[in-house]
Amino acid sequence: MPFRQAQGSDAQAQGSDAQPRSTALLTDQYELTMIDAALRDGTAARACVFELFGRRLPGARRFGVVAGTGRLLQQLRDFRFGDDELRFLRDHRIVSPETLAFLEGYRFNGTIRGYREGELYFPGSPILTVEGTFAEAVVLETLALSIMNHDSAVANAAARMSIAAGDRPLAEMGSRRAADRSAVAAARAAYIAGFGATSNLEAGRTWGIPTMGTAAHAWTLLHDTEEAAFRAQIDALGVETTLLIDTYDIREGVATAVRVAGTGLGGVRIDSGDLPTVAAAVRAQLDELGATGTKITVTSDLDEFAIAALAASPVDAYGVGTSVVTGSGAPTAGMVYKLVARQDGAGGWVAVAKASADKGSKGGRKATFRTLDRGTATSELIAVSDGFEQLQTATDHPDARPLQVTLVDHGEPDASYEGPGGVALARAHHALVREELPVKALALSRSDPALPTVFIDA
Repeated sequence: MPFRQAQGSDAQAQGSDAQPRSTALLTDQYELTMIDAALRDGTAARACVFELFGRRLPGARRFGVVAGTGRLLQQLRDFRFGDDELRFLRDHRIVSPETLAFLEGYRFNGTIRGYREGELYFPGSPILTVEGTFAEAVVLETLALSIMNHDSAVANAAARMSIAAGDRPLAEMGSRRAADRSAVAAARAAYIAGFGATSNLEAGRTWGIPTMGTAAHAWTLLHDTEEAAFRAQIDALGVETTLLIDTYDIREGVATAVRVAGTGLGGVRIDSGDLPTVAAAVRAQLDELGATGTKITVTSDLDEFAIAALAASPVDAYGVGTSVVTGSGAPTAGMVYKLVARQDGAGGWVAVAKASADKGSKGGRKATFRTLDRGTATSELIAVSDGFEQLQTATDHPDARPLQVTLVDHGEPDASYEGPGGVALARAHHALVREELPVKALALSRSDPALPTVFIDA
């Protein structure tokens, strides 16, 4: 399965449609009805701080991976209420004429700080901090959560699979198990978290991810014999191709593959059977036939546990479908978006927090750091400010790495985090920060977070 690098462009990164579509109605109605009421009672312009975070890690996993940030920034650029969106709201009497007038001129002019895409997170980590008026910030809740929850869930699963695979390459091939655009987003998130390629061509075009793919069982079944199918594939793609050998009898398939392609055959793929046993038998047979350099790829309903079980098997690469695009049992990251600070009627700052049992939040603006001991992470340190005084900086914690960057400055997203370039940066950053994890964080079993979250007063 050769990986082919796709070349994305800024225009392609906006999506495949000729005209960008507004993302403004990717919004729950209650966000607009709150704006409607806030405009009536005069609180819409109050300065506020919203925070996107997770109360816990999904599936009792040991760390989370931030993904979706670059997609969110691009969609924020298209978050405008045009004629079509306003007409829908007017025709269905969802908000008042005054609110329609406000939405007509809507543009987010605030500031968003947060964790870099590819960064690790833990319970309570302020993944995004959104500062602006109540009206301009509250309306971003559903957009931000729908992207970050989906993409981070996929990245969480992909990172675990990447750890289990070690140095062996992983390819994402789950498009048929996800919604159309979700499949593209999933391929992107998986690539950031350690996968090397995707079968999804739109993900290749839009995000610059290497693409791969050869043939399915339908190709073999199309031909009168397995040998005829193999010969036709080699004629088209060369002997470096990967032949699918389990349509009929696997042992006979291997023999036919080597007879047709010679000992220089690039690879074989196994998509069924007891994979450790089958892989060992196929490796032995290939070696007996002189095809010692032929690679073995397995692609049968793999997840991180199946990949780990194959660690001692003579497997060279993995293809993962359903499990990675569905978060391997945790299809959402469980993040929430809460108001944590606001100005009062007199202009002073007030820290606010939800106090419900098991669903509480911690008020105040926050600065976050990852403490390190000789390069190994030891804690998630969160300094909390009740008011709007200066937040702590790296100089206050010389033994720690600051985690937040400015993503949107006075309404303008940082383009370096967008498009194929942003994906490449996120992938590199993830690989770097994962090296900081303590050994216990790499285990696949359910457990407490690998790092404690420590809150201190700023």
